[in-house]
Amino acid sequence: MATIVPGLPGVLVMYAGMWLAAWIDDFTRMGWPTLTILGALAALALVADLIASALGAKRVGASRLALIGSVIGGIAGIPFGLPGVVAAPFLGAVAGELIARRRLAVAARVGFGTWIGLAFGTLIKLALAVSMLGVFAVSYWL
Repeated sequence: MATIVPGLPGVLVMYAGMWLAAWIDDFTRMGWPTLTILGALAALALVADLIASALGAKRVGASRLALIGSVIGGIAGIPFGLPGVVAAPFLGAVAGELIARRRLAVAARVGFGTWIGLAFGTLIKLALAVSMLGVFAVSYWL
C-alpha cells in the first residue's frame, strides 16, 4: 500500500526487506550487484515520485514559484498522511502561482496539473516497485 500512496517511502521499505532477506541468507542467493541494482531502482522511484507533481504543473504552464510550491507542498504533506500528500502539492502549486501571477483560474489549472503529475509519478513508482520484485525473485530463486 505504501508504494501506491504518493510521498510514502514504500520502495524504501521494500528495499530494506530485500536487503534483510539477502542478509539472512548470508548473501548466498543474492549478492551486492543485485542489491545495488535494487537500490538504484528504489532511488529512481523516489526521485520520480518527488518531481512528478512539479513536472505536471510545468506541463500546464506553471511559474517557477508554483513549481517550488508543489515540491515544498509534496514534502510538507507527508506527515499528514494520505490527505496531506494529495492536497499539499496542489495547495503549494496554487499558492505559488497566486503569488507569481495572482490569477485564480490559472492557479487552479496549475494545481490540477500537479495532481495529474502526481498520478503519473505514482504509476511510475508502482512500475519500478514491480520491477524490483522481479529482479529480487529472479536473483533469489535462480
